[in-house]
Amino acid sequence: MIRKLCQIVCLCGFFPMAVFAQINTEKVMTIGKNALYFEDYVLSIQYFNQVIGVKPYLAEPYFYRALAKINLDDYQGAEADCSESIERNPFVVNSYQIRGLARIRMKNYQGAISDYEKALTMDPENIPIWHNLALCRIHEEDFSAAKADLDTLVRIAPRYTEAYLMRTEVSMKQKDTLQAMTDADKAIEMDRYNPDTWAQRGMIFLQRSLYPDAESDLTESIRLSVRNAGLYINRALARYHQNNLRGAMADYDLAIDIDRNSFIGHYNRGLLRAQVGDDNRAIEDFDVVLEQEPDNYMAAFNRGLLRDKTGDYRGAIADYTSVLNAYPNFLMGYSCRAQARRKTGDLKGADADEFIVLKAQIEAGNKGQNQQTASSKETTRKKSDKDVNNFRKIVVADNEEQDSKYKTDYRGRVQDRNVTILPQPMFALNYYERREEVQKQLHVSKYIDALNDKHLLPHRLLITNMEASLDERQVQQHFAAIDQATAKIVASPAAALPYYARAMDFYLVQDFDNALKDLDDAIGHDASFMAAYFMRAVIHYKQIEYRKRDTDYEIETVTDKQPQVRVLDYAQVRNDFDRVVELAPDFAYGYYNRANVLAAMKDYRGALADYNKALELNPVLADAYYNRGLTNVFLGNSSQGIADLSKAGELGIFSAYNVIKRFTESSK
Repeated sequence: MIRKLCQIVCLCGFFPMAVFAQINTEKVMTIGKNALYFEDYVLSIQYFNQVIGVKPYLAEPYFYRALAKINLDDYQGAEADCSESIERNPFVVNSYQIRGLARIRMKNYQGAISDYEKALTMDPENIPIWHNLALCRIHEEDFSAAKADLDTLVRIAPRYTEAYLMRTEVSMKQKDTLQAMTDADKAIEMDRYNPDTWAQRGMIFLQRSLYPDAESDLTESIRLSVRNAGLYINRALARYHQNNLRGAMADYDLAIDIDRNSFIGHYNRGLLRAQVGDDNRAIEDFDVVLEQEPDNYMAAFNRGLLRDKTGDYRGAIADYTSVLNAYPNFLMGYSCRAQARRKTGDLKGADADEFIVLKAQIEAGNKGQNQQTASSKETTRKKSDKDVNNFRKIVVADNEEQDSKYKTDYRGRVQDRNVTILPQPMFALNYYERREEVQKQLHVSKYIDALNDKHLLPHRLLITNMEASLDERQVQQHFAAIDQATAKIVASPAAALPYYARAMDFYLVQDFDNALKDLDDAIGHDASFMAAYFMRAVIHYKQIEYRKRDTDYEIETVTDKQPQVRVLDYAQVRNDFDRVVELAPDFAYGYYNRANVLAAMKDYRGALADYNKALELNPVLADAYYNRGLTNVFLGNSSQGIADLSKAGELGIFSAYNVIKRFTESSK
């Protein structure tokens, strides 16, 4: 492996054997961080392993390897690597931050709190750390400390919406509804396009029995959200309390359509269907509940009542019996079973059940006790409530289930939600494509087909902007392919294609510098090699993107020596795409990519012209509709922009609909 890395770094297969004993660790670290940034986690770990093998005293490779591992859900490994990094350099805030996140995933909240407290002594205004610390305290039910942390976070970041939402939750736990409502109102005022703000205030209204207000807020949250079953469940509860049974059932229908295994959805819909006389479909709902929880005796009793009502007396008796085996003092169960037994002709069994009821009533009368009734006058019950007398009550989630959103919304690079509206990415040539549940479309071109038909590349080239990360086997294959391509270059030094093939291998293992050198050589040998210009532009653009990356997890101090992005960098990319469209004037992806570059250079009119051309050549290119829609909206052409976004959604980019909601609302 070291020998291969030497070839990657030095681009030469003819060095003396002594050279192979060492690697350029700075270069390999850069390639590893490249791979990490572009989500090639398995590959990045291999690079960091090489650096650790040569310089085990460095803190940096352990930290970045931990970051890769946490993205692969290896939390124990991430914790161990962060500890190694801290041992070598205990003054790096982000090592404590990532170790804290790994500990959270392993439910070691006290360990995470310790890490975050240490990190804050070095960086007292770090918003993600305060966020995670408060959530850990909420999870540990230390609400006073959580409230103090959130008060500090609000002072540090008065526009940070999540702090107000979390403080709302803590205030409700402390029964401070006035503070909770104040914070919820403030969150909506700051970010009215965030569905969580409306959902949170809606839940406060629910808890205060202000059901019309709760329904209104939850409706707004649903309008801004992407299919969330919990929101429909909560709105159904608000509608139920307003005696809008049909509306509540419609919400349960929608919740179950999103989550077919929704326990609360099926149980409550079963109750409501029974109330309106839809008995057979109510039985179906309780069937689903009992498939999930065979020992849910309240569901079994409800199903027994419905079976009895629909003439399935033996089924009803079976349900009643299962309930009575678990609750032998449940008198209503004996009464119902006695009636069902009489209907089947089992008079002896019916008499026995009635005798149990009569005996219990006499004993209760002698002791001055009331007959068995429901345990309270409430019309709802917690899911965890096991009192069988509450079988007719609507189910609501337990507090811990309602809080789950706050207890899992921890802040870290891989966990952060990207709420920024971003354009669709560039297309690249690759051998691998990430598969999604909804595949938007197949991208083809006669130019790439012609290149594939030569059968000189190890795999078939694809046009994609959903590039897949490599697994370990594929990584090894492409390292080996670099050796093979080098041999072909030695055999045919004037041929362009071997340079291109090796460039693709370098690109896939995230060694962009050497990939660019090979693409330069390929173009030098064949100035009409369109695919080489295309990939050279894509790689240069990715390097710019990497230099612009978020530095939240940089282990080294940011200095003025770090590279800056200049207009000249984009100009170099644009020049290559100019050459692409010159060589292939009907290649839609060349125009699309150049439009993305022009938009990054803030030449929006030029970008629109290229998106128009791309769509003229490929009228179903959803990404072009999406990006043209964003560009039009930013230029003030809202009507045209929303029409384009609608078309993008129709063609498979479903996030376009959420963008339309935001722009439509903001224009009112």
